[in-house]
Amino acid sequence: MRLHPLACAVAASLAGFLSTPAQASCGSAYCSIATDLAAEAAGIVEGSVLDLRYESIRQDQPRAGSGRVGVGQVPRHHDEVRTDNRNLVATYSRTFASGWGFSVAAPFSDRDHVHIHNHRGQKFVDQWDYRELGDMRVTGRYQKALGGADAPRTGGIVFGAKLPTGRTGIANDAGAVAERTLQPGSGTTDLILGAFVHQQLPQQAASWFAQVQVQRALNEHDGFRPGAQFSADLGYAKAFTDRFSGIVQANAVVKRRDSGANAEPEDSGSRSLFLSPGASWQFTDSLRGYAFYQHPVYQHVTGVQLTPKRAFVVGVSARF
Repeated sequence: MRLHPLACAVAASLAGFLSTPAQASCGSAYCSIATDLAAEAAGIVEGSVLDLRYESIRQDQPRAGSGRVGVGQVPRHHDEVRTDNRNLVATYSRTFASGWGFSVAAPFSDRDHVHIHNHRGQKFVDQWDYRELGDMRVTGRYQKALGGADAPRTGGIVFGAKLPTGRTGIANDAGAVAERTLQPGSGTTDLILGAFVHQQLPQQAASWFAQVQVQRALNEHDGFRPGAQFSADLGYAKAFTDRFSGIVQANAVVKRRDSGANAEPEDSGSRSLFLSPGASWQFTDSLRGYAFYQHPVYQHVTGVQLTPKRAFVVGVSARF
């Protein structure tokens, strides 16, 4: 029986893996489900993979520490209300027979954010609604068979960068520039380093993977430097038929505080753990679809930040 384990990544920072979720005071985010090469059996063999996925993440739960709070319950200059993130992420990956490979990921975000501006005792509702390209990610990797005749294992390393391709000065109709964490780009070049292992379990018609990755900004742009981020994913896939597989992942993300004159260090930085069940369907030998539901198990933020109650991901992947 052929195996088609999969898993969606996210956030844009496993971005040799794009998805590294970015959670901040105003709530811009990518899904943290992993769909990179470590999570997909077809992606660690020679050839090319083109993946297109859609993410829906509504962040409408203000949180202080690990507890839920109401809008404005903890006084701030801005009372965050909600951010709707609808992301379309395209990723092209190429793996060579030598074990070397590369990936290029480009996100397009449809983002709608609302907060209440407190000014001298008065409250003003501010809103930003835009559709923009975000920061692209370019990563290389090297992978190698680790043995196991009955249960073959593959391990590898990932290295690359997030590039400052997204805009950083988006303003609303009133001319107010959005907070830096809400912008489609950070303006910084970020180093990405990681490692992964993937193992097939033929006797169980299953497979599992694990991966870790670190992303750290190499510079500051216009008074803003995003905090370093660490991501870890553990996943298991079970093939029930030649065409249908069930998948479950645990996704952990730790983000340090942002820094700089235009940052909000008192309301940035977080620790999150998500459980992400999903499924994949093999339409043809080269085309498959997948879907995931992501549920937060634990969320702890610095200061007051918007967090999601759930997230959804659907996508298609073609191998050629």
